[in-house]
Amino acid sequence: MGKWTETDIPGQRGRIVVITGANTGIGFETARALAARGASVVLACRNADKARAAAERIGGATEVVRLDLASLASVHAAADEIRDRHGRVDLLVNNAGVTGLSGRTEDGFEIQFGVNHLGHFALTGRLLDLLLAAPGSRVVTVSSIGHRFGRFDPGDPQAGGGAYARSKLANLLFTNALQRRLDGTDTIAVAAHPGGASTEVFRYSSPFFRVPNLLIARLFGRTPAMGALPTLRAATDPGAGGGDYFGPTGLFEIGGFPGLVAASSRAHDVELQQRLWAVSEELTGVTYPISRAAR
Repeated sequence: MGKWTETDIPGQRGRIVVITGANTGIGFETARALAARGASVVLACRNADKARAAAERIGGATEVVRLDLASLASVHAAADEIRDRHGRVDLLVNNAGVTGLSGRTEDGFEIQFGVNHLGHFALTGRLLDLLLAAPGSRVVTVSSIGHRFGRFDPGDPQAGGGAYARSKLANLLFTNALQRRLDGTDTIAVAAHPGGASTEVFRYSSPFFRVPNLLIARLFGRTPAMGALPTLRAATDPGAGGGDYFGPTGLFEIGGFPGLVAASSRAHDVELQQRLWAVSEELTGVTYPISRAAR
């Protein structure tokens, strides 16, 4: 397939979709496109007022659940609310992310690792039985080109500099580790990255980091709608397989239409995946309802 666009999204009527951080940017565009194809979309967002305003703009069967990924209590409450409303989840898009922040989450985690990885790890684990109940369901996790710069000590993945890149590498390690656990089920784990896109994820970054990213995004015409295309392809392309990674296929994966792209070799390090998984279970207290034999 050549220039994959929103027009290539198959019908989504009857599908229940949960998207984190969907009140703005790439998350909003993902929600808008899926709702336009008939999906029932849950906007899982920290600011419920902004999410409700976004839901009104999107229209259709769009609803809101408050979710603060910097709080495990909020993650558990959001998962319980989704469970109360719906008997299954056909698609979970782990989209929300922060960069340029310092400090700790409510539970004491380094904030970028805590929000970008641990919060999504916990949410996915709490919703996994609802995903397994839905034929052909998917977990899509949004990473970044920056994952290539990610390094961490698997014994202490919150230590050292480069917190954002480390958290984005964790997103891919998580996707690959989750897919191995899902083998033999009808659910798959897929990843995506937006390339360069002008979104609010950079709003807390230093000018040294924020300005070049916004200039690159504008130079390559990467609006949030374009930035959402890799996520949308990962979420809906019938040909997508477990462990696939979608991103822009243009120069340096900054611009262009979405297709399969390659992750760094570290993202495929099975030992690193296993050690990160064990640490994530320990830190969040969340274990997955999948037999250990499937691991």
